[in-house]
Amino acid sequence: MSSTRKEGVYPWGNTRRFNAYSDYFKRIFGERVQKVTIDAGFTCPNRDGTKGYGGCTYCDNDAFNPAYCKPSKDVSVQIREGMEFHKKRYRRARRYLAYFQAYSNTYAPLEELKTIYDQALSYPGVIGLVIGTRPDCIDEEKLDYFARLSKDYYIILEYGLESFYNRTLEHINRGHSVEDSIVAIEKTAQKGIHTGAHLIFGLPGETRDDMMREADMLSGLPLDTVKFHQLQIIKNTVMAQEYHEHPERFSLFGLEEYISFVIRFMERLNPAFVIERFSGEVPPWMLIEDTWGEIRTHQVRTLIEQRMEEWDTWQGKHVRQPFNL
Repeated sequence: MSSTRKEGVYPWGNTRRFNAYSDYFKRIFGERVQKVTIDAGFTCPNRDGTKGYGGCTYCDNDAFNPAYCKPSKDVSVQIREGMEFHKKRYRRARRYLAYFQAYSNTYAPLEELKTIYDQALSYPGVIGLVIGTRPDCIDEEKLDYFARLSKDYYIILEYGLESFYNRTLEHINRGHSVEDSIVAIEKTAQKGIHTGAHLIFGLPGETRDDMMREADMLSGLPLDTVKFHQLQIIKNTVMAQEYHEHPERFSLFGLEEYISFVIRFMERLNPAFVIERFSGEVPPWMLIEDTWGEIRTHQVRTLIEQRMEEWDTWQGKHVRQPFNL
């Protein structure tokens, strides 16, 4: 996809200044499609002792899961309650994607995964799966299974990369490498499966220049969607303790700085990538330091779009080719 702008219409085919997630689904399905979050009770290899204990130092999945999303509930129950929840907010939604978000949702034997995912896909109105996982929790057998499903359903594997620096991944106890991330993304895309990636901006030890260079690294990968979050330090996590003991390691983004940073990052980002989210949202009472106030993710997106309009800029305006991996 070219980054050239023609008469106010951008490479993704409309006048929005970035390749938006909601527009992406309208192009594919002709209407709004809503995600229903599910917690199927998975864990991670850096939690159960396979690669380590304690999980990622920043992690507390309770900060992101909706109230209806509990692993003690059957998958079909979570889907039903999720649909009921969203119908009150988004009455236009008629079709849904089952979103397996909590922890690593391919970290189980294939037969166990089949039972869970087949149950979700058999629920009326569910047309596909969004599966959050780690780059080191996938293999050829699982990829072949998802490739078969993708012939009849919308399937996307969303990989938590978090950083393109191995020193950072080691520091936050991820338990996988940048090289693992690249291999997993390339293999998934080669199978014809939709592929997504997630990055966190503001991890300890990374400079603003470090993070900005990740736009070039990310842009060379065969991705469909990307998701960005600012670092938020959640109470009672290992990172919260580190922040208390070594605040000099951290440089949290203020809202205005983050808006400017994300826009400059997008200018260097592959315009073919659909941007799902610009920021994360955690209840303020769960945070060590609430620097943004009670602003919602859609409000952050609106501020970003307004600033892009003021600056007359757009995603991919200054994209670098060939991409630097």
